[in-house]
Amino acid sequence: MDMGSLTTPFGRRPMTLTLVKRQFETKKADTPTAVDKWRVFRDIGDARSRLGLKDRALAVLNALLTFFPATELGSDKNLIVFPSNAQLSARANGIAGTTLRKCLGTLVEAGIIIRKDSPNGKRYARKSGEGAIEDAYGFSLAPLLARAAEFAALAQEAAAEQRRFRIMKDRLTIVRRDVRKLITVGMQENLPGDWAATEACFIDIVGRFVRRPTLDDIATSLDEMNLLHEEVSRMLETQEEIKKSDGNDIAYGCHIQNSNTESCTELEPSFEKKQGEKSVANKTANRKDEPEVFPLQMVLRACPEITAYGPGGAISNWREMMAAAVTIRQMLGVSPSAYEEACEVLGQAGAAIAIACILERTRHINSAGGYLRDLTTRARRGEFSLGPMLFAQVRAHSGPSQKSA
Repeated sequence: MDMGSLTTPFGRRPMTLTLVKRQFETKKADTPTAVDKWRVFRDIGDARSRLGLKDRALAVLNALLTFFPATELGSDKNLIVFPSNAQLSARANGIAGTTLRKCLGTLVEAGIIIRKDSPNGKRYARKSGEGAIEDAYGFSLAPLLARAAEFAALAQEAAAEQRRFRIMKDRLTIVRRDVRKLITVGMQENLPGDWAATEACFIDIVGRFVRRPTLDDIATSLDEMNLLHEEVSRMLETQEEIKKSDGNDIAYGCHIQNSNTESCTELEPSFEKKQGEKSVANKTANRKDEPEVFPLQMVLRACPEITAYGPGGAISNWREMMAAAVTIRQMLGVSPSAYEEACEVLGQAGAAIAIACILERTRHINSAGGYLRDLTTRARRGEFSLGPMLFAQVRAHSGPSQKSA
């Protein structure tokens, strides 16, 4: 079987080492006796994303195959087709010449076809006196025969991945609806639990859905929504009232909004405030956008180490959570200014959550203060959200049973 020359005439793309290796591999491969060219074409179409092919490249390949007279590609046949660009363009629905040449180059680079160049760069065939083709110059379809089994396997993998994608997308749709319904029930029935924060968490997850998700995107969203579903289910099953330090916490559980509001600076006496300067709590309260908040029990499940720094080794409300965060920030060497800035941007509860997550990963972080400042800077630019970081910690502590959900 003639695999084509390894040279390219002037004006063509240069021959690369990758293309040379692919031609040698194709020549050495155990080729089947014959394969249906249209079956191979369908397999390549199904696996086009894995082969890096676009629809126009497939249209050009389809046109090339129409110039091969037989239905089957066989090792005993001349597998060279030699149509001109004008002929190819006509059979590829009038594709432009520039696009045609680009698609041909893509097919060559993907190892779908191989160029066999003539001395003058033209595509033609030499025939014998009896009219049989003795030699031809153009494009070799030999890789379709040699790689038929590989293309079939890639097509099966792509089909299996598409099935997994559809199944996971359906699961995500179902669990998203369930969480929405459960949150609505909890809020309408005034059941115990931090329902406003739970709803904000739900909106945060849904807000990060992408328009054209990949399988990994769907898996991440499904994982996060399953974790929230578990938390909402736990809240519905639990009928214990949440203890509050002053009885006037808002549903978000993040700020104490009464005439004696205490800011994170007042939780830590070491913070100095200039005369006439507004407190961090007032700055945060004046912001149009509320900081990200999550159910306290979810935060404690994601970051259990912070519990030891609460009064009596336990944390029962957000005030105790924020006080514990102040203690931890001193222990980690986070400067007061870095923590104050985090409170201003993320909110008091958000800063406490960030400190709790940093505590969980303290072995992997060289400078807790620098890390917190980086998170704050990214959050100010809208490039950071507490949700993914918190859910990553929840998954880290969820165990094998949760991962299989």
